[in-house]
Amino acid sequence: MSAAFQCGSIEVLRIKETLGAAFPPQHLLPELPPDAIERNIGWLAPNHFDPAKKRFVMGTHTWLLRTRHHTILVDTCIGNHKQRPHSPGFHNLEQPYLERLAQAGFKPEDIDFVLCTHLHVDHVGWNTQLRDGRWVPTFPKAKVLCSVAELASAEAKANANSPDEDDLAQWQDSLLPVLEAGMLQTVEGTHAIEDGLTIVPTPGHTPGHVVLRAESGGDRMLFAGDLCHHPLQVYYPDINSRFCEDAAGARAMRRQVLASCVESGALFAPAHWGPPHAGRIQANAANFWIRWA
Repeated sequence: MSAAFQCGSIEVLRIKETLGAAFPPQHLLPELPPDAIERNIGWLAPNHFDPAKKRFVMGTHTWLLRTRHHTILVDTCIGNHKQRPHSPGFHNLEQPYLERLAQAGFKPEDIDFVLCTHLHVDHVGWNTQLRDGRWVPTFPKAKVLCSVAELASAEAKANANSPDEDDLAQWQDSLLPVLEAGMLQTVEGTHAIEDGLTIVPTPGHTPGHVVLRAESGGDRMLFAGDLCHHPLQVYYPDINSRFCEDAAGARAMRRQVLASCVESGALFAPAHWGPPHAGRIQANAANFWIRWA
């Protein structure tokens, strides 16, 4: 339900939304070498690959950070009752996400900041919830943060002449309500939420993708959004997911951030990995590997 990490004085919890057999490998990572699963099966199964179903094991979760001053959520998953007919795994969910948040000891009113690393559909859903037929902000006292470039991109997609139905739907049900409530705040460049918590631009997967860098008491964590959808992208850092919008930019940024985690020793915590959900990035002569948390 909630896995705990400690980053100095910062308490870190994982609030689960979904976890299980998800995409076939070649669907998520079209350029993955044909022998990649077989070569890595020793560590892939069962937490990151289901051999029986021949699918990656992945999920959606929120990272919750509790500092001395604030409670911060990083990414808000898919959400309940969202109509996503073109994405069957995201369509009209009913997950006990808020119950899991409560079991971790937090009410929606306790949240001070929500950081959306980017505005893809599975990172913004719990920004809002359906109440009496209306989409209303889930975290009524929170500032919802994203980058200037990311908001501009999401708005342009929603307002295109022939918008993708899911892009338009998520704009209307997950972004517009917090925007109209005056809760959405855009940031540009490197931006400090508080001492030790810094938003850093990492464009590539999307035009305005960001990560959250945490540092306290000599410990470091990096909340990495979709820089690596799956752990295999650490071992094959030039392999993009099918959802990366700028292929060359995503490859370059992935290598840059992984190298920075090797140098800093930061625990790398993305948005979709199976258990234990985070790991230390190590380097060998050619590429990278993971020492699991």
